[in-house]
Amino acid sequence: MFIAGVFVAYAFAGPWLPGIFEHRGYDVKRFFSYIFTDNGVLGAPIAISSTYIILFVVFAAFLQTTRVGEYFVNLAFAAAGHRRGGPAKVAIFASGLMGMINGTSAGNVVATGSLTIPMMKKVGYKPQTSAAVEAAASTGGQIMPPIMGAGAFIMAEITGISYMEIVYAAIIPAVLYFISVYFMVDLAAKRSGMQGLPRDQLPKLGKLIRQVYLFMPILVLIYALFAGYSVIRCGTLAMITAAVVSWLTPHRMGPRQLFQALDSGARMVLQLVAVCATAGIIVGVIALTGIGSRFSTVLLTLADQSQILALFFAMVVSIILGMGMPTTAAYAVAASVIAPGVINLGVAPLTAHLFIFYFAVMSAITPPVALAAYAGSALAGSNPIRTSFESFKIGLAAFVVPYMFFYSPAMLLQGNAFEIFHISVTAIIGVYLLSCAVQGWFFGLAGNAVRAVLIVAGLTMIAGGWLTDAIGLGLALVLAVMQKGRGAPSPAAQGGD
Repeated sequence: MFIAGVFVAYAFAGPWLPGIFEHRGYDVKRFFSYIFTDNGVLGAPIAISSTYIILFVVFAAFLQTTRVGEYFVNLAFAAAGHRRGGPAKVAIFASGLMGMINGTSAGNVVATGSLTIPMMKKVGYKPQTSAAVEAAASTGGQIMPPIMGAGAFIMAEITGISYMEIVYAAIIPAVLYFISVYFMVDLAAKRSGMQGLPRDQLPKLGKLIRQVYLFMPILVLIYALFAGYSVIRCGTLAMITAAVVSWLTPHRMGPRQLFQALDSGARMVLQLVAVCATAGIIVGVIALTGIGSRFSTVLLTLADQSQILALFFAMVVSIILGMGMPTTAAYAVAASVIAPGVINLGVAPLTAHLFIFYFAVMSAITPPVALAAYAGSALAGSNPIRTSFESFKIGLAAFVVPYMFFYSPAMLLQGNAFEIFHISVTAIIGVYLLSCAVQGWFFGLAGNAVRAVLIVAGLTMIAGGWLTDAIGLGLALVLAVMQKGRGAPSPAAQGGD
């Protein structure tokens, strides 16, 4: 509301502002006749939220009402809960899956975190670390194909790039993000000598496998999307499937449960739709005053024809705009302000928009305003600011991966099979080295000097060239030889992070 208020004031105060902010100003009639059209409030953000986002939020409500969503979490606990730091690994899978469907990172933290956060605390994770892992995983769901929290549909609408092209391009970066979060929690558990939960406290895997038909709603949704059906038909088929499979469980969906799911979905989507409408005001003012094109010109001037500098500015602006906004609204605003300037510098439209989208998503775990981390801290009883810094640390790879696919288009599946394989393998090694540096564990406890070299080794693998890869691997091998046999895991310590 504050950001929208600033933009509304800007529409009237233009004649008295300096430099690039100056414009001729608009009277009330001109302002409202422009903003209350498809140029503003009724523009792309509200159109997409009321067409696509509401559909998947209601689908998420169906999964909650029928307890099908709970099955995903229980299956993950049964499969991985007994492993080192198991509940955190469960959170990565379950929250990523549900976050892909849900339209908001913070909402997904509340939905799945009520189960995963207490379990993480039980095996020894600090409250702030438990909340941070949940926030990082839920936020990552927004970049996971094929739904990307409805982000894929929004990007297709704004750019004109086909939905399937966006989905395929997003696969490797999304998988890389979740692999890096897995590395983070595994290394943290190893460093603190944590154990998993006892098997007698976990759901029975055999029983859950016999209920594998409960995965049908997700499978039907993904199949229908890839088969080319309309989004509305895909969502409707998935909801029908969720209702039908519930009849094979004690939580049958009847008329009462149906209306309960619809009511819950409407309540969850209300805030999202309102914020998207507010984002429409911001986008409308940007178009009405022309500040977007002037800002792009300034961006190009500051970057001085440097693509990497322009992308850095794009990252900063996307994160700032995303503070306090859901992913969809943040991306829509950021794309209208920044994308034209970045594309004018020669960056491919798909790369530019995915880059902006990733950082708009990651604003949910970026201090000082990190909505997903704040939601997790409320559940965990931890300090919100400390939790936001912890979630930023755990999701660190997401701040590196966009630069990777800028330097190496093969990561967006643009290239031959060998190039794609090469960049995927080296990127995984790179994020592993960065994860080791962050957590201070590389074949034993890593001191500051080792962590600094690990950061250098990880970053050299961003460019995807053979020489930089060789340097990174060489540094990693030297460190591995030096570290081998140093520092065994410390005894299990309650509260270790």
